[in-house]
Amino acid sequence: MYTRILVPIDGSETSAHALDAALELAHENDAELKPVYVVDVPQLMYSGPACDPSLVREAFVKEGALVLADAAAKMLRAGVKGSTLVVEVDPLGDDIAQRITAAAKEFNADLVVMGTHGRRGWRRLVLGSVAERFLRISTRPVLLVPLHSVGKSEPRQVSTPDVAGASL
Repeated sequence: MYTRILVPIDGSETSAHALDAALELAHENDAELKPVYVVDVPQLMYSGPACDPSLVREAFVKEGALVLADAAAKMLRAGVKGSTLVVEVDPLGDDIAQRITAAAKEFNADLVVMGTHGRRGWRRLVLGSVAERFLRISTRPVLLVPLHSVGKSEPRQVSTPDVAGASL
């Protein structure tokens, strides 16, 4: 069904769940997997006189290399073909969601698997959501994997009610 799956990862627990789902799908469909790490150096980093943006960028690139090395090792263990990719946001032109969209187009992905925190209300308003923004602008099919998936949760204990002192 799928032949080319892109999965943006950032080293978080949320993206690890998305990577696991993407690995499973790629394995089941004999698809090529492309884990991608987006380097985004915020504009605020450039405003301080003592801040060297190249050092901040280098730290993000180094972190991306570590995250992608871990993803490549998981791909090898799972027997999934593919390669990793580091991309950078243009500080004056696009955001993370736009860069993922461009990477999906360049890779010709037929599915993008992304993790999501599932925030609501005030936290979503304040923190925003790369996944939500990507979902709005993507022209590719998207599978959102919540951090706390229903299938991953512990089974709940259900007890019978005590009615008038008698146990049912």
